[in-house]
Amino acid sequence: MPRPKVGLLSVDLIADAAIELVDSGERFGVNALARRLGVTPSSLYNHVDGLDGIIELMRSRLGERYFPDRVEGDWEQVVRVIVGNLRSLYADHPLIVPLLVGKTITAPVVIESYDLLATALAEAGFPDDEVLAIVAIVDAFAIGFGFDVASPDEIWRPETPTRTLGRLVADAQRGRERSDRAFDIGLEMLLDSLRRQLVAGRARG
Repeated sequence: MPRPKVGLLSVDLIADAAIELVDSGERFGVNALARRLGVTPSSLYNHVDGLDGIIELMRSRLGERYFPDRVEGDWEQVVRVIVGNLRSLYADHPLIVPLLVGKTITAPVVIESYDLLATALAEAGFPDDEVLAIVAIVDAFAIGFGFDVASPDEIWRPETPTRTLGRLVADAQRGRERSDRAFDIGLEMLLDSLRRQLVAGRARG
């Protein structure tokens, strides 16, 4: 058996190596991860339950880095903080996103963060039958704007006459500045919609 390149294995070392492997764009799998760590696949199975377990280790490790333990403020502040942190996670690790969204979430630190969001929404007065939908919308919003960070500076290049788009593109911001501004505008639109929905629900109640 080869000697581990990283010393004694631990779940944190496995998670960090898995994140680095996926971020590198190399083929991801138990065998590839074992080679990266300098161990046999059987050694990994002593610490984690197969590929699904490795993905949950990555989710948990990323949750420790990006998800807040608590947020001071009302439900709007909770949404702002969590959606901002999620966007950063997805922007920093875009190749991991398909792996994460394809598996059921069980990592405690991640569950706690989503519970923080769900609790803030429920306590604000959003109906229970809408809270999970709002949580999903927040997550999808963050995923979209996380990927948007990786967009090229020149997103649109009209090669035929346009009525409006060409003029707007010529004067538009580019790169991260454009993405951040779009995110800020979108977040305010999302929060405004949720505020109106909350007021309407209270009026019906």
